[in-house]
Amino acid sequence: MSRAALLVTHTGRRQSAAHARQVARDLLDAGFEVRVVAEDIGDLELPPGVIAVDGPDAAEGAEIVFALGGDGTFLRAAELARPAKAPMLGINLGHVGFLAVAETGDIDQAVQDVVEGTYTVHERLTLDVRAEYDGRLIADSWALNEVTVEKGQRAQMLELLVDVDGRPLSRYGCDGVVCATPTGSTAYAFSAGGPVVWPEVEALLLVPISAHALFSKPLVTAPTSSFAITVDPYTFFAVLCCDGRRTWDLPPGAQITVKRGELPVRLVRLAPRPFTDTLVAKFALPVDGWRGNRR
Repeated sequence: MSRAALLVTHTGRRQSAAHARQVARDLLDAGFEVRVVAEDIGDLELPPGVIAVDGPDAAEGAEIVFALGGDGTFLRAAELARPAKAPMLGINLGHVGFLAVAETGDIDQAVQDVVEGTYTVHERLTLDVRAEYDGRLIADSWALNEVTVEKGQRAQMLELLVDVDGRPLSRYGCDGVVCATPTGSTAYAFSAGGPVVWPEVEALLLVPISAHALFSKPLVTAPTSSFAITVDPYTFFAVLCCDGRRTWDLPPGAQITVKRGELPVRLVRLAPRPFTDTLVAKFALPVDGWRGNRR
C-alpha cells in the first residue's frame, strides 16, 4: 500500500523552499507519494516525481501533512488537513511557531520518524462558527485558534451583546471579542489579556478586547458551551475573522454563534514534551528571574 504526504510551505522564503525540496527528496526516496499544492509548486523547484494537487481534497488519503513555516503556514495547512482527517506535522521555519513540534535542526529526524512510523497523533479542539442576519446566512466556517468579532471602523466603539449557553451574559462597548480554543490561548486571546490554557484541557475561551465595562474579565467555559454574539442594531458594522485568514463583514443586527467544532485537527507528536517546556522556550520566560542575574 502506497504512502502519501502533502507538503505545505511558505513559498516567499528561500529557506523554506530549500527545506521543502529536501523533505520532498527524502520522502520520495522512502517510497512516498509526495504532493504539493499546485499554486506553490512552480516557486519551489521540487525534484521530479512530486505531484501537483489542487482544491479542498488535496490531503485526501494522505498519511501526513507537513507544514513548513510559521504559524500562518500551519493554519493554511490545517484548512487542507482537517476535512481529510490527516494528521499534521509542523516544522517551525518562522518566528515563534507555537503550533510546530520540530525546529529547523530537527527536520531530518522528523522525516525519519515519519518514514519509520514512530510518531503518535493527538487531537486539538476546534470551533465552528455561523453568522446570520435577517434570516440570511453570512458565514459558516471554523477555526483552530480563534474566532473574532471586531469593530469595522477604527474610530467607533462596537456594541456587542454576549450570551453563553442561551442566557444573556453582558453587553460590551468594546473593540471586539475573541472566542478561542486552548490551542489559540497563546495567540490573539493571550495578547488580549486571556489566560494560557494547556492544550489537553477541553474548554472554550471568551476574551473581550478593550471593553469599556465594569465586568470585562476573560471567561473559560465548558467545551459543551456555546457563545451567541449580537452586533447591536444601533451600532456600526463589524468584522468576523477566523484564524486571521477568513473574514466577513457583519451588518448591525447580525448574530454570530460559536461552539465546539465537529471536526478536530489531528496533530503529530514526535516525542513527549511537557507544555511547560514549550511555553518557556517560545516565550523565552525568565525561569531564573532577574534576581538570579546579580553578581
